[in-house]
Amino acid sequence: MEFIDIINNTKKLYISTSALDTLLDFERVIDALDLYAFSNWEDGEIVEGPLYSRYWIECTFMWPRHMMPDPSGAERLLDYDCKITYNKSSIKKPVKIRDPGDFRPGTKKPKLVDIPIWLVTIRMPRNLINTFEQAALDLEGEMIDSQDMQDVYEKDIDETSVENTAPGGEAAPAEPELGAI
Repeated sequence: MEFIDIINNTKKLYISTSALDTLLDFERVIDALDLYAFSNWEDGEIVEGPLYSRYWIECTFMWPRHMMPDPSGAERLLDYDCKITYNKSSIKKPVKIRDPGDFRPGTKKPKLVDIPIWLVTIRMPRNLINTFEQAALDLEGEMIDSQDMQDVYEKDIDETSVENTAPGGEAAPAEPELGAI
């Protein structure tokens, strides 16, 4: 794996709003299942995905080898039919240039060193993401049921239409704004 692959994946995320929305929904499920309560899960970086198939959405995350995410956290996802794979790998990273010996021979590019990493791939059912997406909205730190929110909007619309109706069923004249001539 190389940094250019990660950069290209990140570019795809920013270009496609649907991919970014999917990634946010993916993260919402991980957060709702309290995966971040386990060590190192919050330090992962996306390196690939989201990849779509008929019934699954898959994302691959990276951690430094010495910061392996706690496998106990991944067990929470197993109860929801997610598939998790851990792989040891490495990523090529350019060295910081301090002297001429830090360049690759015959170029002006820095030498590359292998950094050991963990790659964790999470394959999540699409219906799980849809379930969490529609279940609740987080508004200013409070969980609010989306159906309750819809009921409040409908009630507000009904009350507003009653207030703006003059006796006899005609629409009430709009009040002039302050400072209007």
